[in-house]
Amino acid sequence: MAVYTKINRSDLTSINRKFNIENFQSFKGIKQGIENTNYLLKSKNRKFILTIFEKRVVKKEIPFFMKLMDQLSNLNINCPKPLKNNQGQYLIKVKNKTACVVTFLNGKDKKKLNFKDCFDVGKTIAQIHLSTKKLKLYRKNSMSIKNLYPLLNSIKFNSKKFVNLEKFLKTNFKDIKDKWPTKLPHGIIHGDLFIDNIFFKGNRLSGIIDFYFAANDFFMYEIAICINALCFDKDKTKFRINKRKIKNLIKGYESVKKISEKEKKSLNILCRGAAMRYFLTRLYDYTNTPKTALIKIKDPREYYQKLVIHNNFKTYKDYLN
Repeated sequence: MAVYTKINRSDLTSINRKFNIENFQSFKGIKQGIENTNYLLKSKNRKFILTIFEKRVVKKEIPFFMKLMDQLSNLNINCPKPLKNNQGQYLIKVKNKTACVVTFLNGKDKKKLNFKDCFDVGKTIAQIHLSTKKLKLYRKNSMSIKNLYPLLNSIKFNSKKFVNLEKFLKTNFKDIKDKWPTKLPHGIIHGDLFIDNIFFKGNRLSGIIDFYFAANDFFMYEIAICINALCFDKDKTKFRINKRKIKNLIKGYESVKKISEKEKKSLNILCRGAAMRYFLTRLYDYTNTPKTALIKIKDPREYYQKLVIHNNFKTYKDYLN
């Protein structure tokens, strides 16, 4: 989430005309995240989120995200549900850009997850994976390791902060791509489950947001993404892997859906691939985000550290003991 496209009262009036619901009375930009422009909309009695699609989201793929959230919501997965406009369509135009309005999910994200939270996240993503098996939807993962080479080539390595990174990245990228697994259990995954996409109400996980990287991929790749995003602790500028959090994440997952031996053997390479993905996207955003964007740039060096840690692991047991 971020604010690239600015709206005004006139735009809000135009949006109100498109829906047969209680009028939105106010709007406020949301700064977190880096992909799309987001606003909190308030009517007299309810809250909604307006998303204006920017950057890496391909227009023809947006209906997939709308149908996915709508159908998951219908299957009792607690996630935002897109509204349909007066013409029965999910999508509208705002400032000549494609946009949608979704229901507001109660709760808020945490700054740090405890062990029970990690268990609950694992359980929830397993429930999502089982639910998506019932859906006849498909989207190729545009951010899988096999599709990241153009992104790697587009990064400018002229910053003093990233001296000697190009060789490190290209060597690792080739090794990860060569070792990438095949024929693992797969289906639709969330694909971007960071701590700010997980909402809690009190001590209970209340739902998942931001499905705009959802795609068909290995279920175990989701776990690898979660390990990178949720199972490291920060100590000043250093990131340290927390194996107890990983244990709880996996226990939660396996309380709903078992992980096969072949999936377990693939964990290290999938974790390396997930770290590579976020290292590359953050490097790209660091060097290409416009200074006028109302946005917090995330430090890419976090994922350099995580990739180095994964490079020193080999087996599934290395992540647990």
